[in-house]
Amino acid sequence: MSLLRTRRRAAAVLIAAALLGALAACGDDGTEQTGGSSDTANLTVLAAASLTDVFRTAGAAYEKERPGTKLTFSFAGSQELAAQVKQGAPADVLVTADTKTMEGLRADTGTATVIAKNRLVIAVGAGNPKQIEGLEGLADSKTKVVLAAPEVPVGRYSRQVLADRNITVKPVSEEPNVRAVLSKVELGEADAGIVYKTDAATATDKTDAITIPDDQNAIASYPAATLKESQHSTAATAFVKWLSSPQAQQILRTAGFEKP
Repeated sequence: MSLLRTRRRAAAVLIAAALLGALAACGDDGTEQTGGSSDTANLTVLAAASLTDVFRTAGAAYEKERPGTKLTFSFAGSQELAAQVKQGAPADVLVTADTKTMEGLRADTGTATVIAKNRLVIAVGAGNPKQIEGLEGLADSKTKVVLAAPEVPVGRYSRQVLADRNITVKPVSEEPNVRAVLSKVELGEADAGIVYKTDAATATDKTDAITIPDDQNAIASYPAATLKESQHSTAATAFVKWLSSPQAQQILRTAGFEKP
């Protein structure tokens, strides 16, 4: 065999090895799998139930901006999301409806950033048949009131504002998240319920919202953070960062959320 042919064969072997190495560094979807260094991936986002509508809109905008990234959302009460994280559920990003829940997961998350705030309102049936004017009206024993459970952020906020006014309310049920509270009012199974302003805005055809004055209200903060067990840390970090971008903030404002 000639020296030239030998050199050509050696070069071919090296090129083939390099190609195989490059393919091994990629997943089936073509995204890099080495230490989560790629900024494109299939991300699972655990998010508070009150973010259901706005995050679907935000997610579509993000995927359009970054075609290589696909977002899958899992919505539930923040306490349920925390339990999933502690149990090791595979996910990349966590967004809760309170800082307390997020702070309890410091060992499992990166640095959290508050991306939005929210306020409480009283959701009542369309036309306000019970003529409820404020928090005091919820104390009437003839009024069927539903609240979120105490361990749910909105349930904790609700009890805080009631306690501050020395108002005693005996809820007919305690729900696992804010959307379940709103649903009870929508279906006529309750006369009133305390929910976030943004949730009430999604059901204006079946419910009305009674404003709670600022000096009687509570402010809910929404922190977002990456999960340390994420297999796509760079892509997860990019999404969390984007949630504070002008584009994402405009989507949140349009849905009724307030500035961080």
